[in-house]
Amino acid sequence: MGTTAQKISELEKAMMELVYQSRITEIKIKQLSEEMKAFKDEMKTFKDEMKVFKDEMRESRRAMDKKWGELARKMGTLIEDIFIPSLDLAIEKYFGVDVEDLMPRRKIRKKDETLEVDILAYAGEKAFVVEVKASPNRLEYVYDFIEKLQELPEFIPQIKDYRVIPIYAALDMEKGTINLLTKNNIYAMIVRGDILEIVNFGAVQAN
Repeated sequence: MGTTAQKISELEKAMMELVYQSRITEIKIKQLSEEMKAFKDEMKTFKDEMKVFKDEMRESRRAMDKKWGELARKMGTLIEDIFIPSLDLAIEKYFGVDVEDLMPRRKIRKKDETLEVDILAYAGEKAFVVEVKASPNRLEYVYDFIEKLQELPEFIPQIKDYRVIPIYAALDMEKGTINLLTKNNIYAMIVRGDILEIVNFGAVQAN
């Protein structure tokens, strides 16, 4: 009997332990479930905040791109306005000819195509084609200008009667840009104080 009672007692203890562990497990599962729910809620809130942030950044970027575009246009006009008043004096100084006609921001249309020349000036037998850049050291701008010079006779046929003098102008430019211009027989013009200076004049003349 004692042995049977002892076995029953041990079985009861084991059952109680099992119930206890089951209860503990249930509590932990419930806690984990609540924590997971809280985590999911936090993640949803985070995702919502990130979406709002991305939308704000996208809108901010659009606004910034618009401002940069406006600034670039203003800068381009500003630089042209800096060069135009003194360009005839610089041409007379370096090339010994008087400018007869100076046309800023010349736009020529041919069918569906358009060619823009920042400054076009005629002096004697020479036609000065001036490209003004706010960011002159971007090499693609130099190559674009070279291509423009090649296309110019198609848009302005009468320019074939003149000796075309290409000038690439900016407030300042790097030595590498100047060397590239010299290699392609293009004059590099910058601003020194209140004077327009062709910094590679001798080098281009020697080509």
